Formats: sequence, C-alpha cells, structure tokens
Amino acid sequence: MNDINDETRDQLEQDIHEGEGAPEGDENAVVDALIAERDQWKDRALRAVAEAENVKRRAETQQNDARAYAIQRFAKDLLGVADTLERGLAAAPKDAEGPTAAMLTGLELTQKSLLSAFEANGLTRVDPAPGDAFDPHLHQAMMEQPSDTVPGGAVIQTLQPGYALFGRTVRAAMVVVAAKGSGTAAGGAYADPSTTGGNFDAKA
Repeated sequence: MNDINDETRDQLEQDIHEGEGAPEGDENAVVDALIAERDQWKDRALRAVAEAENVKRRAETQQNDARAYAIQRFAKDLLGVADTLERGLAAAPKDAEGPTAAMLTGLELTQKSLLSAFEANGLTRVDPAPGDAFDPHLHQAMMEQPSDTVPGGAVIQTLQPGYALFGRTVRAAMVVVAAKGSGTAAGGAYADPSTTGGNFDAKA
C-alpha cells in the first residue's frame, strides 16, 4: 500500500503543477480525474484484500481435506473393531456375574474409549433413532416396511450404525425405512422423489 500511496502522491503533484494557471474549468477536470484515479486504486486494493482472504480459505479447506483423507483408510479399518465390540456386548448375557461380569465391564470401557478416540479425531457415529428423518447423505435404506408408529420416510430401525469423518460419510448407517403412508403423517423424506433411492457418498 505504501508503493501505491507514493505513486498516487507523485501523480497528484504532477497533475497539480500541470494544472497551475489553467482555467477553472480545466482545474475541475483535473480534480475529477484525480478522484476517479483514487477510486480506481481503492477498488484495486479492496479486490486484492478479498483475493487474499479467498486464498487463505482455500488453503485451510485443502489442509482439512488432506488431513481427513490421510486417516480415512485407517478409520475404516477401525470400524470393524468397533462393530466386533458392539456385537460382542449385544450377545453377552445381561445377568452375568463374577469374572464374566468383570470382562463385560472391561469390554464396555474399551468400547467407550474407542468411541471417544473416534470423536477426538473427527470420526462421529451416525446412529439415527426411530422416527428420525431419512437422510440419503448419511443413511442407506436396506428395506422399506409399513409402520404404525413412524411416519413414512422416517427411520424405523438402525441395522448398523454409520460414521462420518469431518462431515464426510465414511460408512452410511444401514437402516429400515417406513413405507409411504405409515404412521399418522403420510409422506416424508423417503416419499420425496428427489431422495428416493438415496445412498451414501460412493467416493468416501
């Protein structure tokens, strides 16, 4: 900006010297020209600032994308571990005692620790509850069936939770969706032609 100011000042001094002794009409023309030039430089400066901000935002976005893609494969591999833990806990007896109960407590703590590590690294669990709207970006409809309690287009049951990494779907949640006309409110997201057959991000 100093170079621009020096150049503008030199031009002003030159125009003033050239305008000395000139008729009033010519002086007004010189002033108008200087104002126009000032506005031009101001516009250029504003454009330069805006471009710098755009470059900064693009760099931040690229950095975040690079970070996400770098750990995406590793995250997918860990999802199998999370699934195995969840299936083991679901199959465990609820009235376990003694060493079995202690082992189950250890598995629960391990699962909690694993999910906390996921969250800390941007990997969030996608586990829609019954009645949640079907989201084709996060959910994969495995089947469609009538429901008396869930409106059409809403999730009835989650068969397998999904995961998203920094907002990008790594694995879609596999869900059962209520058929059109289900529940007390017919229609819904799944009944909308624009979302029917939605799936997850195939590039993830």
